[in-house]
Amino acid sequence: AGLTQPHPNAGCVLVGPDGRVLAETFQRAQGTESAEVQALQQAGPSARRATVYTNLETGDCHGDDTSVAALIHAGVRRVVLGIRHPLAHLRGKAVRALRSSGVTVDILEDAGSSADPDRLEECLRACLQVNEALLHRAVTGRPFSVLKYAMTADGKIATSMGHSAWVSSPASRQLVFEARARSDAVIVGGNTVRRDNPRLTTRREGGHAPVRIVMSRTLDLPQDANLWDVSSAPTIVMTQRGARKDFQEMLQSRGVEVVQFDFLTPEAVAAYCQERGFLQVLWECGGTLAAPAIAAGVVHKALAFIAPKLIGGVRAPSPVGELGNVEMTQALTLADTQWQAVGPDMLLTGALLCSAPYCPSQRKDSVLTAVFAHSWLQCAEFYKSWDRYGSLSNFSAHPVSLPDGPVSASGSLPDEPLREWPSVEHFYQAQKFAGVQHAEALAVVERIAAAGSPEEAARIGRGTERGEPTLLRPDWVTAKLAVMYAGLRAKFVAHSGPRALLLETAEEGSAGGPLDLVEASPHDFFWGRGVDGSGANHLGTLLMSIRDELIAAQRAKHAQRNSEFEHSEPTATR
Repeated sequence: AGLTQPHPNAGCVLVGPDGRVLAETFQRAQGTESAEVQALQQAGPSARRATVYTNLETGDCHGDDTSVAALIHAGVRRVVLGIRHPLAHLRGKAVRALRSSGVTVDILEDAGSSADPDRLEECLRACLQVNEALLHRAVTGRPFSVLKYAMTADGKIATSMGHSAWVSSPASRQLVFEARARSDAVIVGGNTVRRDNPRLTTRREGGHAPVRIVMSRTLDLPQDANLWDVSSAPTIVMTQRGARKDFQEMLQSRGVEVVQFDFLTPEAVAAYCQERGFLQVLWECGGTLAAPAIAAGVVHKALAFIAPKLIGGVRAPSPVGELGNVEMTQALTLADTQWQAVGPDMLLTGALLCSAPYCPSQRKDSVLTAVFAHSWLQCAEFYKSWDRYGSLSNFSAHPVSLPDGPVSASGSLPDEPLREWPSVEHFYQAQKFAGVQHAEALAVVERIAAAGSPEEAARIGRGTERGEPTLLRPDWVTAKLAVMYAGLRAKFVAHSGPRALLLETAEEGSAGGPLDLVEASPHDFFWGRGVDGSGANHLGTLLMSIRDELIAAQRAKHAQRNSEFEHSEPTATR
């Protein structure tokens, strides 16, 4: 989640036959090499006969077996895994491939007796905990939600007048910034916006920025709030259908996304976050919203900063509102609790077992193997790259070689040298400004090309399109379908892994027929299906066209080979 999204938290330590550590790596974000590939690149020839330690089973979510193939090709002797991959379509796949190639594979979660059982349990627990968001989604299909709050020693989050800056210390607030960076979205209610006017950023330059979500049924919100500035991070306002249409229009004119619900509830928001592909969500709301979120089973973990201060006041707010508990025996017990000193404050973390079917200390084989299974019916939905058909996405990390210049609305490529783009999304975003003779437009293209991940490329491209529309090429509206087609076609022609997956969908429907391909983005009604299924699904349509083109090319090639064989066969044997 967060910085590594959409990849799981995967680290790798490569140890040589002599016990010397050759490399320590981790995968930062989509578009980067896997931890295993990075480690092998650092070690070079020294990787031969080495032992690979990784917290999670290798699971390429790019539609290919790059990491496994790299390990086999490098000649590693042994691979030690913490846990198998929790997602059904990846679980056990790498283990089988490595073992069939003669590589010894040991799995920590399968270990029986040990000379140091406490150390073994500690290591396994760490492997589980670092990917608790992914494990939670594998079991439940929903994002992992963390409630964060800071309170005084007498349980207050603000004074009776609502003043709350600051309850906790600078050291605690720094950990909050880090928690945001590990999350895909940060949720607050209208009260927090009115009272604190927060920014909810990570305080970091560039890179991952979690989506800021504001829940408000009535949209009784300030006209000018820090969250309406989307230059540094996107904002979504979730509200009840029909609330303050004029205010909604104002928000949308400033680049804020507005999502309407028939009934705005924590459950509805959590379901939407799941549709959006979020793995981890941080709730930084007040007690009025925290209580119904907990009662609805939406919150799975608490992150409580406790400051050595006393405020007092009967009306001073507490971090959790009314839960309806009248006896102490009804109190919700936190599991896996940990205490940590943070400057003058104390940090308490713990899991709410009432709503979290999985937590490291309560692990059971039946839970860990109860992976979330999709029902494909007659369509193959794709959105995030770790899903079954994720490598069909334009965000998958497959480089494409295409020109710098503008692709025309008819699909014609400019007659100029090719350039390698890290992904289709890099190419697509750069095309928005291709051919524009302006120094800033040229600079934006270079920034997009150098972006470390497709998400970062999209953030730069979309932000510039929204903030500096004069830099956009004048024919973009009519050309963007052709641009996307050119990028996708280049990807599937060049890369065998995604191509094989795309072609498989031609035979996975009923009676061996083709599956419809659907981009499952809930917020994109042009490229995807949209939250209600009414979207145009142009991305899926383009992919089905490319699939038909590839199948036709295969058949033509096969027919040509048959014809050549018949003409080359000796007459006597005919």
